[in-house]
Amino acid sequence: MASRRIAARNGQVKTGIDVLEDHHFRELRVAGSGPTKVGLVTNQTGVDPRGRRTADVLAAVPGIQLKAIFSPEHGILGAMDTTDIGDSRDSATGVPIFSVYGDSDARRRPSAEIISSLDVIVFDIQDVGVRFYTYETTLGYFLEAAAKAGKHIIVLDRPNPIGGFAIRGPVADPNSESFVNYWQTPVQHGMTLGELAKMFNQERGIGAKLTVIAMEGWMRGDWFDSTGELWINPSPNMRNLTEAILYSGIGLIEGTNISVGRGTDTPFELVGAPWIVPEDLARYLNAREIAGVRFVPVFFTPVSSKYAHEHCGGVNILLTDRSALDAPELGIEIASALQKLYPDRFELSGLDSLMVNKASLDAVASGEDPRRVAGQWEDGLVRFEAIRAKYLIY
Repeated sequence: MASRRIAARNGQVKTGIDVLEDHHFRELRVAGSGPTKVGLVTNQTGVDPRGRRTADVLAAVPGIQLKAIFSPEHGILGAMDTTDIGDSRDSATGVPIFSVYGDSDARRRPSAEIISSLDVIVFDIQDVGVRFYTYETTLGYFLEAAAKAGKHIIVLDRPNPIGGFAIRGPVADPNSESFVNYWQTPVQHGMTLGELAKMFNQERGIGAKLTVIAMEGWMRGDWFDSTGELWINPSPNMRNLTEAILYSGIGLIEGTNISVGRGTDTPFELVGAPWIVPEDLARYLNAREIAGVRFVPVFFTPVSSKYAHEHCGGVNILLTDRSALDAPELGIEIASALQKLYPDRFELSGLDSLMVNKASLDAVASGEDPRRVAGQWEDGLVRFEAIRAKYLIY
């Protein structure tokens, strides 16, 4: 029942940092003389129930020396939408901040020299539960770095905001790993970062010394609004739970030549382009009777990102039933609609940059019904579910 709840509950979840505090940080203690030298991978989402940053909490613990902070995509404050993020220093603790995001593979990985100077690596970031959200790959890179250096890595677990019950979308093709595709998972995997860490560590043969500080009180059927946790935007364009729910579908198609609302007040709730007639697209999509959503024709003008300062026609996506929605299938529905309505303008090939499933791209290109395309994902999802089951904590 806890994994298939259809209504929200009023829960109170303790995240990994809360549990670590309750344990008086015993998992961080390293036998021997001198303080434990800790490196922390975090951003603005790494806070405890009193709103204290994990960095400040660890820096104040006797016997713990916070030596380094590592910031992922969007920087330590989660506000930068650029690849040009340099190193800095934390004003509150004085600890150096090392960026692990940039325009090359080397800039996205921690320095071996810095890792070698640490005793323990702590990872505390809020994920959104979607394969191509880059915090998951950053986690994988730190597992690799910890294993190579023989260091202990501790993941402070947090909720999957879109729930731990649904496994949806195509599984990534083999040998297609990238910064937006760390391993062969579906678009929506229904796992927490702690569970992903266990799976990556084993299935990819990384072999890091890994500890997951599990949450207390979280159930697989929980949406984020069932946890009692404070919503903090995990990235600049992920501003509420509705957008997180739509993201695994609308984000899936943003590699094509359409705007997904970046540069507006409602990213991932809009889809459009200068060459789209809003009424035509809304009429087509509403006629498809896609469970959980409706479409309203709109014009909008992004102030940044794709089609910045251009007048775009498109649709506003209204979420009517989050439990009924299959968001990755929604993404395929929209791509298919644009392919049918605007075959000379819509650039379908970009779909596979995040979908990473060539068979699905070919099926959409050939005009196959999106429901049939989604049906072809089932065998891969069944195989993944069997692997996933070995690493579930909750």
